[in-house]
This record gives sequence, structure tokens and C-alpha cells, in this order.
Amino acid sequence: MGVHGVKAVFFDLDNTLIDTAAAGRRAIEEVLPFALTGAPCLLKVINALQSKHHYGEGEARAICDKVQAKLLKECHDPAKMCITDLRISHWEEAIQETIGGEANRNLAAECYFLWKTTRLQHLTLAEDTRGMLTELRKGLRLLLLTNGDKQTQREKIEACACQPFFDAIVVGGEQKEEKPAPSIFHYCCDLLGVQPAECVMVGDSLDTDIQGGLNAGLKATVWLNKAMTTPADTSPVPHYIISSVLDLPAVLQKMGHKINATLGTDQMAGSNE
Repeated sequence: MGVHGVKAVFFDLDNTLIDTAAAGRRAIEEVLPFALTGAPCLLKVINALQSKHHYGEGEARAICDKVQAKLLKECHDPAKMCITDLRISHWEEAIQETIGGEANRNLAAECYFLWKTTRLQHLTLAEDTRGMLTELRKGLRLLLLTNGDKQTQREKIEACACQPFFDAIVVGGEQKEEKPAPSIFHYCCDLLGVQPAECVMVGDSLDTDIQGGLNAGLKATVWLNKAMTTPADTSPVPHYIISSVLDLPAVLQKMGHKINATLGTDQMAGSNE
């Protein structure tokens, strides 16, 4: 089993296999503007906004922008607060900052749960990605390695129905340490019965996926950089860069060519001795 010395591939989830950022943006744009249409399920939200705050479309957009900014800067410590309370607070603060008045926790909770449900509906594992994973799994062991709150990540995994494509799934929030700590990568290796030098890490984050793979001594790291714009100070340095996760099979093939070329050089050197 394996491809040119590679026996396993670890995949990040968010913004690698699924476009979490886009799903979040779409959901956040639908929540409050959608309330203006008078959908029955949002009747309480509509009434509260209209009667108490004279809510308008411009204010809805401002609230959406503020929540999006808070999500991007979010720093969650599960020991101090559950993810649900934290994200309800994002909505509560955004509404209060935009509209003023007293904090409205109930309205914030309504908005949060609607956003959460809508985002999960938008999380999908693309058909071509499913096909790639199916083909790779014929010769490799595949593992999903994602950081984050255990409930949130498990909900995403269930929503995009990606479980059948992996030999194991590891959620950082369920472990003692998350990426980039070497311990979680070594735990993944143990789960699959492979060595770090036989594994490849694929992900969109230089700080967690790439640095973590390097820390753990994996065979290679593959950075998914959709924009293909390299930061001025690219640190850490990944072994490979791809613009689409679908480019991974070609990278694995390239790795094989390098290995074969090295073996050929070694054989020639041996014959000359």
C-alpha cells in the first residue's frame, strides 16, 4: 500500500475540503435580510427589530459585517465559554453596536441559531472532491484532521457527509493539543499504523497545517493557497503549494518522480564505486 513511500494523507477540513468561509458569508447575508421578507420562522425577530429598533436594510448589512469581523477574529477557549454562548455574544454585540439600546440576548440567539442552521446547509463536499478522495483511498489511508470546538466540527462533518471517505477522523477539540502541536499528528499516525515519514499533510493554514506537519516530521506538507499569492514573508515554508485540493494527485505523482530520480542517482553512484 502507498504511493512512492507515502502511506497516508491527512486533510484539513475548513477551507480545504469544504468552503467554510463562503458558507459562513452566505449564511450571514441571509439571516437578517431574509427577516425582511416576513418569513414565519423569523416572526419574533422581525417584530423585535421593527417595534424596538426601527430596523432597516442598511442596519442589517452593518450587523452582518460586524458579526463577520468578530468571527474572523474569534479566539475560543472552551474552558472559559462554550462556542454557542460566544457566538450568541457576537450577534448581541453587533446588534447593540449598530442599533444601540439595551442588549437583546434573545434576539441575538435567534439570529445565531438561524445563521448556524443556514451555514450547515451550505456546507457540501463537492462531487469532484469526493471522486478524488475515493481514488486516493484505493492506495492510501486517508485521515481528516481538523482543529476547533468538538460540537461545531462534528456538526460540520455530519452536514457535509464526509465520514465514508476517511479511515479516521480527528477533531482537535477532543484532544489534549491541537495543530500545530506534534502530539496530535503523532496520534493520527498511531491511529493509522504509519510513521510520520510516510504521511503528507494538506491544508490551507501555514500556522497550523504546514507548521504542524513540519513540527511532527511528516514526509511532506502541501499548502492550499487558492489565491496563489505568496506572502512577502512565507513562514513556514511548505514543500508544495497548490491552488485547488484537486491538484493533490499530481503533487503525489511529482513526489514519486523525485524519489525515483534520487534512487536512480544512488544506483549510478553505486555502480561507479
